Amino acid sequence: MTFGRLFALAGIVIVPVLVVLLRAKRRREASLAFSSLHHFSGFPESWRTRVLRMLPILRLAALAILVIALARPVIPVFDSRIRGEGVDIVLAMDVSTSMLAADLSLGDEPVSRFAAAREVVKKFIDARPSDRIGVVTFAGRPYTLAPITWDHEWVKTRLEDAEVGMVEDGTAIGSAIVTAANRLKDSEAKSKVIVLLTDGRNNAGEVTPDTAAAAAAALGIKIYTVGAGTTGTAPYPVTDVFGRTIYQQVPVDIDEELLQRIADETGGEYFRATDGQRLKEIYSQIDQMEKTKMEFDAFARHRDLYPLLIAAGLVILMVEVILSNLILRRLP
Repeated sequence: MTFGRLFALAGIVIVPVLVVLLRAKRRREASLAFSSLHHFSGFPESWRTRVLRMLPILRLAALAILVIALARPVIPVFDSRIRGEGVDIVLAMDVSTSMLAADLSLGDEPVSRFAAAREVVKKFIDARPSDRIGVVTFAGRPYTLAPITWDHEWVKTRLEDAEVGMVEDGTAIGSAIVTAANRLKDSEAKSKVIVLLTDGRNNAGEVTPDTAAAAAAALGIKIYTVGAGTTGTAPYPVTDVFGRTIYQQVPVDIDEELLQRIADETGGEYFRATDGQRLKEIYSQIDQMEKTKMEFDAFARHRDLYPLLIAAGLVILMVEVILSNLILRRLP
């Protein structure tokens, strides 16, 4: 089992805290003033008393299940041997704040570079059912959003969770290439590809893009680079003194020379997407890459347990509320 939002598990510490508080509350509750309970020792314990003692446990169990659900647990489901044609691909996507610039479009609607890229990438994934695909997002540092897998629905779900600002700001192109290459270095596929999309210049990370590209080339990894954004200036969202979102024109600064060098070093190709339609065309061109025959004994799909755990937690919580406030309600 793996977790999409591992940090959410920190909320589990609330459960033991509540246990302590509930015990303290029970000690403070009023009791009958009898000097001895000896006279009651033979009385049978009613079902109401036994159930009442279980109510705090139900409440804590529901809370623990909901916290685990928020961590987005997934389990691998292994399928039988398949034969297919494809490549192993890692999609490296820039999530720095400059990707909020709204100079691309989906249809007639202008959207941010990131929103446009995410929709195009999801369609690219749908078009390659025989490939293993993973996603690395990056800004000031890289983050593996999804390791390479055949479970494309899970990859697209993880893409929906991605957002600009999910890691500290910056543009660590070299580090992103290294992380993507690490996901591919043990691959047995004859063809390994990174599709790197960015809208800026390398200004973060401990590895230079040229060094990272040379390392990827040594591993037999081809890198296709995509520069996203118009030329000149682009509308960027800012908040004014009244709390409203307005758009200001900011310069577009894409290091095209670097992206071209990375592609040349690894045998890939550099593309420039100045509008949403061109971005779609670029990923369609990359989709035409030569496919190589591959055979695998098994592959894992990932089943997201979030809906099941949320439903279970809410049902348990509803049962506890109904028992506490209706069926087993205690008079003051």
